[in-house]
Amino acid sequence: MSEPRRKLAADAWGALLQVHAALVPTLDSQVRAQTGLPLAWYDVLLELAGEPGGRLRMTALAERVVLSRTRVSRLVDELSEVGLVCREKDPNDRRSAYAVLTDTGRSRFRDAAPIYLSAIESSFAAGLSNEDLRDIKRALLRVLSLLDASPPPRSRD
Repeated sequence: MSEPRRKLAADAWGALLQVHAALVPTLDSQVRAQTGLPLAWYDVLLELAGEPGGRLRMTALAERVVLSRTRVSRLVDELSEVGLVCREKDPNDRRSAYAVLTDTGRSRFRDAAPIYLSAIESSFAAGLSNEDLRDIKRALLRVLSLLDASPPPRSRD
């Protein structure tokens, strides 16, 4: 890779990380202030709300959430304590469990979704054209598809 290309790639990566680092606390603050839901909770509710029956295996949920992958079990415990999610044992595999969206959780998610979308518009998209947004989406999905197509890195053991 040429040095200009390497610098361009590093600069683009740095910009992505800076935007993420600045935007997540802003979105969290806006969503939490208006709904009482931390953004990490909303992330879990979003994934569950998109599934038939509002349920996912804990392992699948951990793979899907964006903000707190390492804490999914704790997040589900927190959501369970306030009645937004419950855990169900898998009758076919006693080692597995499902996270299941409750009616209250679905209602809180529906109430929070417009606020979350509005926060994305005002904090992320407001200064961008529709074409900019399409370009960003297209580029990031291309990166994601390349990552999905790559074999996992080998262990250095």
